[in-house]
Amino acid sequence: MYYVYIMTNFSNSVLYTGVTNNLVRRVYEHKNKLIKGFTSKYNVNKLVYYEEGEEAYGAISREKQIKAGSRRKKIELINSMNPEWKDLWNDIRDE
Repeated sequence: MYYVYIMTNFSNSVLYTGVTNNLVRRVYEHKNKLIKGFTSKYNVNKLVYYEEGEEAYGAISREKQIKAGSRRKKIELINSMNPEWKDLWNDIRDE
């Protein structure tokens, strides 16, 4: 499986979109600042949206589509799955 995901910081002011083949591992890395760069610099540590697919190409294409969209479109996407913007970490970790 491949996953496209959106993470944010505590105040929901920063949005980060990524793609991975192991969502639990990747979110763990973000939360523990094991990945240097944007997410560690801006304290992006809350998973607020994800979708899964079977093809790497499809996931990468979807990531590019989301990244190319406006902030408003990303917020609409998050609200469609997670209107309270709760951290979905526990949901995916327990799967």
